[in-house]
Amino acid sequence: MASGVHEISDRYVADYAALDPITATALGIEGHDEKLTDFSPDGHRARAELDRAALAEIAAATPADAGEEAAKAVFTERVGLRQEIHEADLDERDLNVIASPVQELRQIFDLMPTDTAEQWAVLARRLMAMPDAVAGLRASLAHAADRGSVAALRQVTRVAEQCETWAGLRGGRSFFANLVAGADDLPGVDRTLRTQLQAGAKAAAEAYADLARFLREDLAPKAPTKDAVGEETYRLWSRYFTGAKLDLAEAYEWGWAEFSRIETEMRKVAERIKPGATLAEAAAALDANPRYKVHGQDGFAAWMQQLSDKALAELRGVHFEIPDELMRLECRIAPPGGGVGAYYTGPTDDFSRPGRMWWSVPADKEEFSTWREVTTVYHEGVPGHHLQVATAVHQQARLNRFQRLMCWVSGYGEGWALYAERLMRELGYLDDDGDLLGMLDAHLFRAARVVVDIGMHLELPIPAGTGFHEGERWTPELGLEFMLTRTITDPAHVRDEIDRYLGWPGQAPSYKLGERLWLAAREDARRRHGGAFDVKLFHKQALEMGAMGLDTLRERLAAL
Repeated sequence: MASGVHEISDRYVADYAALDPITATALGIEGHDEKLTDFSPDGHRARAELDRAALAEIAAATPADAGEEAAKAVFTERVGLRQEIHEADLDERDLNVIASPVQELRQIFDLMPTDTAEQWAVLARRLMAMPDAVAGLRASLAHAADRGSVAALRQVTRVAEQCETWAGLRGGRSFFANLVAGADDLPGVDRTLRTQLQAGAKAAAEAYADLARFLREDLAPKAPTKDAVGEETYRLWSRYFTGAKLDLAEAYEWGWAEFSRIETEMRKVAERIKPGATLAEAAAALDANPRYKVHGQDGFAAWMQQLSDKALAELRGVHFEIPDELMRLECRIAPPGGGVGAYYTGPTDDFSRPGRMWWSVPADKEEFSTWREVTTVYHEGVPGHHLQVATAVHQQARLNRFQRLMCWVSGYGEGWALYAERLMRELGYLDDDGDLLGMLDAHLFRAARVVVDIGMHLELPIPAGTGFHEGERWTPELGLEFMLTRTITDPAHVRDEIDRYLGWPGQAPSYKLGERLWLAAREDARRRHGGAFDVKLFHKQALEMGAMGLDTLRERLAAL
């Protein structure tokens, strides 16, 4: 059956979609929307077997041209790491507060269309599949626990809280009851379908309530209290999130230097905002300034939509080539219950579902300081994730479906988005000192992530000269203290972040380390081309290559 690299890659995407309906919906692959992914041990084994077979086919394939040669390297690196994670027995135990099967099962409903009665009927069938899907997930978590492999207690208890929120056990209706209420006034949704939707919502909520009980009563007693995963596991996850074999000692040292550099610049900006003020005092002054305030969650969504639309319109044709299909980017408030922060979901292959920027905020938050968030709109939207992800999706003539739709590397993607924030400063979009302080704090926060994430999981000593518990070894408590006292990020966000780092080892440093590579590659191209260097062309060529690991990206960018 094996043939060309692109054909093997396209077939893999179709085969994988059949084994992972959640991913199918996320990618816009039709025919799987009424099903849910099998997260049982059998489901994990089936996907691992598909990975093994596809890797063997790709290894035997001879690339027909440079495009297939690049595609082979990307596929081998990405799917090969998935295989390593399975063989390390890390997939069945997967449980964390931000990106594990518990969240995937809930969040996929955010991407399902609900414009017609037929679409609501599909959604109802998927809701009714939730009890079996959750039972499969519980079976995997229990199977891993029987082998002594359990996520840390912090992750187990925090995810239990999320389950309780979505089940409607922590105040208010369940997420699923709120979801199906949207069908009440839609023409064509008859009494029978409404009954099916209500039954599905009830079944899904009960499944999440049962999952919460399982996590608290069965899994928590077996969970280790220690959060650090240690060097061996950390190195594997680091390669997965960056696509690079990092020198962790060098990355840790560089993270401290980068943190110090940004902190110094922030103090200069804070001095301009409020002479003599500390960073926290300058932030408080901006928070109190009415011109940086937006009221209400609807008002906040409208503000980010307006800013996003403005960036798209003004950057198009001047700094970036942006096709018509990319000009639609929807900005939404995410359903409550998950972690705090913004995220992006990409468009479908035909762009019928557009790229979307989601902002997860506390359910009771009604006042927002825009100076903190301008840079985040550029990060999630344009020229950040939306431009990057949707540009790859648009390359149907050059990239296969795996490259366009399924390949995601945090170091590549988050590195570009952080680079995009810096680029907007270079282009004059962050000249306001309040917005600039927000951008610098976002970068300070990402530099702190490098230090804290590597430090906590490897339990490294804190160097002399840092002004923070020098000589002590990192713990979660010190990580929280550092983020609360040495950054000016919202405290509620900081607490969520520490839980995120500890449950998602190696992901947090990928932002700054990826940005470092993008900056270095641009300067290398500038040196090589001299006066003929065209940054607009550099960006176009780089983004049209699609996602890949940082080691592969370094090689490809050096050829531009």
